[in-house]
Amino acid sequence: MNSGTGSAIFDSLGVRRIINGRGWITALGGSIMPPEVCEAMAEAVNTYVDFDELNLAAGRKIAGYTGAEAGLAVAGAAAGLLLQTAACMTGDDPALIDQLPDCSGLRDEVALYYLHQTNYDRCYRAAGAKLVIWGEGDGSAEEQLEEAIGESTAALAYVFHPWNSCPIPLERAVEIAHGRGVPVIVDAAVMLPPASNLTAYIDAGADMVAFSGGKGLRGPQSTGILCGRADLIEAARLSTSPYKGVGRAAKVCKEEIAGLLAALDLFVRTDHEAEWAVWRSRSAAIASAVGDIPGLEVRIEEDDPNRQGPQAVVYFRDGWAGASSSAVLERLASREPSIRIGQGGYGDELFISPVTLCEGEEEAVGRALREELLAAE
Repeated sequence: MNSGTGSAIFDSLGVRRIINGRGWITALGGSIMPPEVCEAMAEAVNTYVDFDELNLAAGRKIAGYTGAEAGLAVAGAAAGLLLQTAACMTGDDPALIDQLPDCSGLRDEVALYYLHQTNYDRCYRAAGAKLVIWGEGDGSAEEQLEEAIGESTAALAYVFHPWNSCPIPLERAVEIAHGRGVPVIVDAAVMLPPASNLTAYIDAGADMVAFSGGKGLRGPQSTGILCGRADLIEAARLSTSPYKGVGRAAKVCKEEIAGLLAALDLFVRTDHEAEWAVWRSRSAAIASAVGDIPGLEVRIEEDDPNRQGPQAVVYFRDGWAGASSSAVLERLASREPSIRIGQGGYGDELFISPVTLCEGEEEAVGRALREELLAAE
């Protein structure tokens, strides 16, 4: 199999090609953009536009797809979290926008459930906010949430992410927060597909929602969608490029906005059931390649909300005497081309996400996985 990356520049740098069975993760480049997205970006290169006009027009299109009052193209979901926080602290007051990340005199606390802590909660703090972690104390979850919301609370953050959960559904969390005059901001970076999630969180009452543009949407990796209440979206817009607020460093360019909108158009027109069937077929091919190895339990799991679509999952059972999951992972990564898959989740397991595999790569992954599982430790 050709080990070149397909990019003359990457090849000249000596960067290795990756077969990505891990999923839409930033560390491996997110997703591969469809031709329509690349064409939209190329068309936007050789022109000038007024950026305020572009942001507002793109925002109206995003709002239409998400059912929100307003929308904004942002520089990734992480930038969306920062801008959510800033908007909730400053509103559209120019003096307060200019003041951040100094939060003196502002409501500057973001309440966050303890199991919703991720590597990205620093994005809330990047705006200058303090995190108030709740959920590990005494009393019911609702009582603890009520206690976490105080006079300094700017927002309640609610995170949707694999392998975490909250005993309070979003709808009920919204009721509690709104009862105290506090907006709810949602991190839904990894929650597309399904397409129904574009509107689900706004329908549940969330005030602002952030999605990644470079994962399941297959737009530019450095883009994201922010949607929600018109006043808060306007505050977020005034806190980012071309203005000089706390989000100025998270600039999204005109070409990326064009690509994001093309990706969004394509996403809502995609036959996701047919796409799901392709993922299932690729998972089945991988499972078939290793399913007869004694000591392993190989499944295709597709109804698990913690997994991105159907996945082939390899569980190591008692009595397994072959290579460890970590050894297999390392050996696959050291191959040429390098093969990356996932590890862990429910225990000692390996999983292969087909959503980022190109046609035919499932066969290569299956063969390599079998070889490494049967190789001596």
